[in-house]
Amino acid sequence: MKDKKKLGEFCLALCGKIKMKPYGRPIVKRLGKGRIEGISAIMFIETSTITVHLDEFDNRAFIDIFSCKKFDSEVAKKFCKEFFKAQRVKSKTFMRG
Repeated sequence: MKDKKKLGEFCLALCGKIKMKPYGRPIVKRLGKGRIEGISAIMFIETSTITVHLDEFDNRAFIDIFSCKKFDSEVAKKFCKEFFKAQRVKSKTFMRG
């Protein structure tokens, strides 16, 4: 949850799992202070973006995959859970018309 390099690796690996084409390298930064401190990443993909915010205080990850191209949200969810060794996952999928 505190390794910027690993978060960058996660973004690129997630692209491969959901068959998205990365557009450049992920941008990874440390943000916030105290209870809201953590690292965040933006991964541009050809069809939009993947954003990740890691909450170090409460040990949570917030991951948003926004794409005009369809992808398998269950594959994404499973990969994220395994990568972060999460005990539980909450997810929502919104389909745009």
